Amino acid sequence: MTTTPAASLTPAPRLISLDAYRGFTMLAMASGGLGLAEVATHHPDSAVWQEIARQMEHLPWVGCVAWDLIQPSFMFMVGVSMAYSYASRQRRGDSYGQMFRHALFRGIILTLLGVFLRSNHKPETYWTFEDVVSQIGLGYVFLFLLWGRSAKVQFTVAMLVLIGYWALFAFWPLPGTDFDYASAGVDPDWEYNLSGFAAHWNKNTNAAHAFDVWFLNLFPRSTVFQNNGGGYHTLSFIPSLATMIFGLMAGELLRSPRGGGRKFLILVGTGALAMAVGYALDFYDICPIVKRIWTPSWTIYSSGICLLILAAFYGVIDLGGIQFWAWPAVVVGMNSIAIYIMTWLFKGWIRETYQTHLGQEIFNIFGEQYASLVEHMAILLAMWLICLWMYRRKIFLRI
Repeated sequence: MTTTPAASLTPAPRLISLDAYRGFTMLAMASGGLGLAEVATHHPDSAVWQEIARQMEHLPWVGCVAWDLIQPSFMFMVGVSMAYSYASRQRRGDSYGQMFRHALFRGIILTLLGVFLRSNHKPETYWTFEDVVSQIGLGYVFLFLLWGRSAKVQFTVAMLVLIGYWALFAFWPLPGTDFDYASAGVDPDWEYNLSGFAAHWNKNTNAAHAFDVWFLNLFPRSTVFQNNGGGYHTLSFIPSLATMIFGLMAGELLRSPRGGGRKFLILVGTGALAMAVGYALDFYDICPIVKRIWTPSWTIYSSGICLLILAAFYGVIDLGGIQFWAWPAVVVGMNSIAIYIMTWLFKGWIRETYQTHLGQEIFNIFGEQYASLVEHMAILLAMWLICLWMYRRKIFLRI
């Protein structure tokens, strides 16, 4: 079987805005929030600092803050990138079979890379699949199967995925009186527990949790898996596939021969609409917005924000031609896998190296209250310089 989208054989200019968006996202992730949440603890009476701290950490359950948007941005851009990368492979003469095998290989490697990174500092392989690259890997082949299809097909599949996942939770029975909340790692009196119909999306009392209790215990582990403390689940790759599909649709739009202004307006209009729909699903108690379990309402709402962010980058960089300010992010955006791996493996070593050669108190240069900010900025600078070195030598880590 072969698929040849109408514009697939027409070369498209490199989307600098995508590199910049990806780079800013990866810099945010690698920064660890710049340690601002810790700085805020030294300013307990400052409403500004407390709000900054709130934006730099994942919410306990329902809602959305800036830090929650890193993962959906990453996954959304996987879809945008696919629209370009496989069109490029097709122009080079790759057959559909070759591209499918590449997608399958990439999916497997990404899935296992997430396991590898999550196993860092563990006594054995830590078989878990909630890491963002594992989630991308699990859905990657399914995303590829939609590449080259019409926007109508892609959108229909995304909606079916979200409706089906909503139904899985909505019709899963609520915990009975004999439910073992302790083994699920849940306090039944937790202040963030939802009530009424929304209780179907409570932490570790849902269908995805039950699946993980079965599935993750199929892998060798020294202790029985009982729960994920953060409420994350393997099956979140299903609704997050819809996030990647929306990204794929956006990528195909940007590759299309439509005028740049029209593309910009479509991105803005669909982004605003998606945010409104996602918010309404939460507001009318149809489905709460919960990033940790990637609820359908979260998928739609966060995808809307991603569309608006992409539109902003596209409008300023590709349409407006104002690119100089984004260069530091482009350097990272073209090596996103590299900085992701460095974030997991090198941050501790970089911190210790600074202290070894510059003194244990080097991060206190502006006082103890700002030490975490200085530390995170110094580590981020070191990783950015590595990316810059790779960029200048045209070394790009790809899977």
